[in-house]
Amino acid sequence: MKIYLASSWRNPHYPKVLQQLRDTGHEVYDFRESGFQWDEIYPGFAEDLNTRWPFMMASSEKAQEHFARDKAALDACDMLVLLHPCGRSAHLEAGYAIGKGKPVHIILGPEHVEPELMYLLANHIQIATDLE
Repeated sequence: MKIYLASSWRNPHYPKVLQQLRDTGHEVYDFRESGFQWDEIYPGFAEDLNTRWPFMMASSEKAQEHFARDKAALDACDMLVLLHPCGRSAHLEAGYAIGKGKPVHIILGPEHVEPELMYLLANHIQIATDLE
């Protein structure tokens, strides 16, 4: 099965869950393999974020390439796993997958996660106190 693992660059559980899914025989897309970082396109972007981010996304060939790669993997996946903690992009990816009729599984990690009513759109919610 092709799985799109949606999460955050900063999620400390990501490498372990990625490996666990691969060890069970799944083909898992790893968005981290690209090494994409916004500061490669626009150094110091965080200080000028309010005025520059639309320009960075629209004008950067590198950003467009990375988006196309992630979107192609999202379109090709059989299922999406949303791994907490994660942010806006991962949630947009999950919503897109749900809209395409793909199964979405949400793993809420051992950290505190607030209840979210719209997670009922997903096929499965797992609360993992230990990601083993």
